[in-house]
Amino acid sequence: MTPRYYSLDVFRGATVAFMILVNNPGTWSHIYAPLEHAKWHGITPTDLVFPFFLFAVGNAMAFVMPRLESAGSTVFWKKILKRTALIFLIGLLLNWFPFVHWQDNELVAISWTWVKPDGTVAGVRILGVLQRIALCYFFASVIIYYGKTRGAFVTGLIILLLYWALCIVGNPSDPYSLQGWFGTAIDKAILGEAHMYKGEGVAFDPEGLMSTLPAIVQVIFGFLVGDYIRRRGLFVLETGLDKSPVNPIYHTLTVLLMAAVALLFTGYIWDYSFPINKKIWTSSYVVYTSGLAILVLCTLVFFIEVRKASGWWSRFFDVFGKNPLFIYALSGLIPELLWLIRIPSGVNTAGETEYTNPWSWFYQNVTAKTPGLPENGSLLFALTFVALLWAIAYWMDKKKIYIRV
Repeated sequence: MTPRYYSLDVFRGATVAFMILVNNPGTWSHIYAPLEHAKWHGITPTDLVFPFFLFAVGNAMAFVMPRLESAGSTVFWKKILKRTALIFLIGLLLNWFPFVHWQDNELVAISWTWVKPDGTVAGVRILGVLQRIALCYFFASVIIYYGKTRGAFVTGLIILLLYWALCIVGNPSDPYSLQGWFGTAIDKAILGEAHMYKGEGVAFDPEGLMSTLPAIVQVIFGFLVGDYIRRRGLFVLETGLDKSPVNPIYHTLTVLLMAAVALLFTGYIWDYSFPINKKIWTSSYVVYTSGLAILVLCTLVFFIEVRKASGWWSRFFDVFGKNPLFIYALSGLIPELLWLIRIPSGVNTAGETEYTNPWSWFYQNVTAKTPGLPENGSLLFALTFVALLWAIAYWMDKKKIYIRV
């Protein structure tokens, strides 16, 4: 049986935990800078979460792909089509959930599209985090299955260069700005403005169709690293070198660290002409964050596989990695459900009853009272929510409940 490094599971679980942390502050008005996304160009620790998760998807794929290859094309296509459709559908339904909202003191169904009081048309967002994961998983799987390791690497490089060219050709005068990026026009034409993200104040989707192209390469890089670790592990197991006084994992780590340095340097240099930008997922961003992902993974491999330093800290993150997609989906479902529950909070000047909800109430009456900066209370709220989901993930692991998609 092909050995699977425990550090890969810890890496994936830590990524899920941090993803939940940054997505659920007590208030978006008070967040420590490292827990916010870069305004546009540049990178923060929060900007590492999503690419690290895609990288982890590729890692896991490296241990599954050999079985799919041996099973044949029919099994392969059935597996990836089913998984892609399920992940995409779950993401879409999460955007629509809870399907009702409060309006004039009554619950009203949320339509696929509706007209706002100002006359503009709004609707359920089509794309999102899980949808991007689904699309990247699908295309990366096809590229890897038919192109093998060498073909996947070459295809990944072509995609990164092609995306750079498309950005420039799409708008030579202003290719990398919010207004000038070419992908928005394509998203509007295919998705419709009503079904796009508007967090930037205009219709712009950070998980749009065109920026999904380079994100596919993030999965490919994760696969290449996972495949190298898998092959080295298998080599060690078959030859008995794991009993050697010189641990062969050091060779694996050396090669990976060299790759990490090369990617980091390339991304840094590329940033001068193609800025590192998470929101349009630039090619330099893919290269740079992949280098950082390898660096973090190598650190985990060293401490966990070489130094045998795993313990409570690795166990904490490991349980998140056992049901990653389910726990992530649950982190979106819980707030939406709590927001539906109304708690009277007072009476306004017009004599009407005002309401809050359990989510807001807990922040305002518990964590917001944390001494010091208001960011402390907001962060404590997020940590409390992470702890809640950890308890659920830990219980599921103890009960051997693993929800596979």
